[in-house]
Amino acid sequence: MRVLIVEDEPLMAGAIRDGLRLEAIAADVAGDGDAALELLGVNSYDIAVLDRDIPGPSGDDVAAQIVASGSGLPILLLTAADRLDDKASGFELGADDYLTKPFELQELVLRLRALDRRRGHHRPPVRELAGLRVDPFRREVHRDGRYVALTRKQFAVLEVLVAAEGGVVSAEELLERAWDEHADPLTNAVRITVSALRKRLGEPWVIATVPGVGYRIDVSDADRRG
Repeated sequence: MRVLIVEDEPLMAGAIRDGLRLEAIAADVAGDGDAALELLGVNSYDIAVLDRDIPGPSGDDVAAQIVASGSGLPILLLTAADRLDDKASGFELGADDYLTKPFELQELVLRLRALDRRRGHHRPPVRELAGLRVDPFRREVHRDGRYVALTRKQFAVLEVLVAAEGGVVSAEELLERAWDEHADPLTNAVRITVSALRKRLGEPWVIATVPGVGYRIDVSDADRRG
């Protein structure tokens, strides 16, 4: 999952970003409305988390533009205002959820995962492919019934590969979906992470490399068994 955090308080924005990364959620940060709209124009996000009181176009303005775009991008509003009419106005804008400051990071994580499950292009909570069972909510992976312990980044990469259902995913796309905008496009982090993930899952190797293209889940053995 990749989210956009729009928050003008640097310390809070950094704490949210770092906390989400520990939960295998890639997060980009925008400190004002103009930066938010710029990032929304060039990147693909799963959820937008908007502080309503930000410089430039307000969080409400950004939310209105997201809704007007027809993208269906879920919106979670952050605000210090906790009155019912404040919440009502947020939902009237088209927000999908509302979180009042101060809040616990774990509550934000739970709300983000709930929104992700309810997205218009909804994915099943549990995916099964080529003997793999990936549960995004519990952050658990099993292969042929055997539990596999993964790091957060390995899980994020596997989640993207399994979602492709055997299709090829480029290193660039993995970098975009499992990391964030600050990742070096020339880094070998994807190759290293995929290699470690392949070893964790064990033999026979279930992640195939497509030279010059990317990676995919090898479903051929599963097809032959079926």
